[in-house]
Amino acid sequence: MGTTIRSGRQRGRVAAALGLMGEMLITLGLVLALFVGYSLWWTDVVAARAADRQGDRLRQTWSAPADSTPEAPAPVYGAGDGVGFLHVPAFEKDDRTILIRMGTSTEVLNEGVAGVYEEPYRSAMPWDAEGNFTMAAHRDGHGAKFHDLDRLSEGDPVVVETRDAWYVYRVAGTLPQTSKYDVGVVAPVPEGSPFTGPGRYLTLTTCTPVYTSRYRMAVWAQLVRIDAMDAHRTPPPELR
Repeated sequence: MGTTIRSGRQRGRVAAALGLMGEMLITLGLVLALFVGYSLWWTDVVAARAADRQGDRLRQTWSAPADSTPEAPAPVYGAGDGVGFLHVPAFEKDDRTILIRMGTSTEVLNEGVAGVYEEPYRSAMPWDAEGNFTMAAHRDGHGAKFHDLDRLSEGDPVVVETRDAWYVYRVAGTLPQTSKYDVGVVAPVPEGSPFTGPGRYLTLTTCTPVYTSRYRMAVWAQLVRIDAMDAHRTPPPELR
């Protein structure tokens, strides 16, 4: 009888310990889920505020008189400098206008912008006679400006706004998934794209699948038109 009682007590203690452990694991899982959700949401808020401030400052610099003489050299940008704005009508409303800055470092991309590649291939600029204007942005967290990149399909417009012009591109091809080491997608003539020779191209890249950085996806577009900037900065029809 005594042995039976002791066995019952031991089983009771084991069951209680297992129950406590289960409750702790459930609590830990909930805490981790809340932390991940909070981290993604809060980094989006912080990045959006930073990008808004930087975008306002860039537009303020554009309000100053510019040297528009034929001999004026093209602007030269260093790491972190603001270049312009990327407009993507296919994105969700709040993410259709994205500040463009030089560089793809974590410090730059974490501020909710599209960063211009400086390596392994230095990006061409929209006003260059030929080349590939290449950019990257986060898909999740820190503004997640390219979260909807998979919405783009052939024929969709993408517009780059600079101080002096609107550069209108049309999507020519997409690459849903490739290795994150596939640097050819941002080459001057991007590998795997529909393009076979030099031209004036645009490449957008981000991580995939959602909430991972295992692979990369790319969208390629080709310049179809340049609209001069008027005094009211009237956007092209693609953005109206």
